[in-house]
Amino acid sequence: MALAEGLQNALWGLGGAPREHRSDSLSAAFRNLERDTQEDLTLRYQDLMRHYGMTPTRNNLGVAHENGSIESSHGHLKKALEDALLLRGSRDFADLDAYRGFVDAIVGRRNANNRKRIALERPMLSPLPKRRTADYEEKIVTVTSSGGFMLRRVFYTAPSRLIGHRLRVHLYDDRLACFLGATLMLTLRRGRPVSDTKGGHVIDYRHVIHALRKKPMALNNLVYRDQVFPRPAYARAFETLHRTVGDKRACKVTVELLALAHDRGCEAELAEAIDGELDAGRLPDLATLRERFGPNPESVPVITVTFVPLSAYDELVAVHAVEPTSNLEVVA
Repeated sequence: MALAEGLQNALWGLGGAPREHRSDSLSAAFRNLERDTQEDLTLRYQDLMRHYGMTPTRNNLGVAHENGSIESSHGHLKKALEDALLLRGSRDFADLDAYRGFVDAIVGRRNANNRKRIALERPMLSPLPKRRTADYEEKIVTVTSSGGFMLRRVFYTAPSRLIGHRLRVHLYDDRLACFLGATLMLTLRRGRPVSDTKGGHVIDYRHVIHALRKKPMALNNLVYRDQVFPRPAYARAFETLHRTVGDKRACKVTVELLALAHDRGCEAELAEAIDGELDAGRLPDLATLRERFGPNPESVPVITVTFVPLSAYDELVAVHAVEPTSNLEVVA
């Protein structure tokens, strides 16, 4: 999936397809896969090549220097990214899309240096097909009563309204697009198993917060408790409360903090307030935070609704008979 998505992005950015696509032998990628999985990937790769009219080839085994031109380019790109990060002064990004935009800008500048050589080669490229081919796998999952589903040894949470429904999932390299019928219901970050014996979790606290409010103590022993906290401040608050006021109170307060972040849409602002309280040596006070981030009752307008008397509707149902008129004149 990563190969299909990346290759198609490159081809559509280039505006054409070469006659041949050459890859490494890829034995390391296939060595630990079951035979059926190997055959499936081979067939999908062949379909990808056929869609773009490219002949698939691979490097000769044992001839290491055939990888040199590609590996050298990768090394130069990594060095360029490292230099750009040093000039930027920080390796922190707001999200994955921000980092991708940063990488795309570096790659775009490097490709611009080759535009004259690319222009010479472009007439030899084959035209692109009318549309891209699928760069995802399709799976069918059922959202269970636990509020999520399992896929590739990873548990994903889903909104409670989807419990009991069967979802059609487009499994990309980095995300899941979940459809109910033809309607896209949600997009989730793709997770990976922690190890061969331990699965993974992709948790959105918004999906489970209503269930946690009914049973706050469930937070204490949740297998995926660390993934419930959207920001470090919430995990820090739970640990501090756990040490100070005990399990029951810690679970109750932490769940209410998460509920406040969800209901008022103030996840980031609330996290800053929690950090400020903890840095000052104080525990988060629910009443104060609710007053700060909740709506002020004095600012909510009082709306008086005047009901129309039902007798007024009688005029709408009154029927007035109209005598038909004739367009013919009567001559005496």
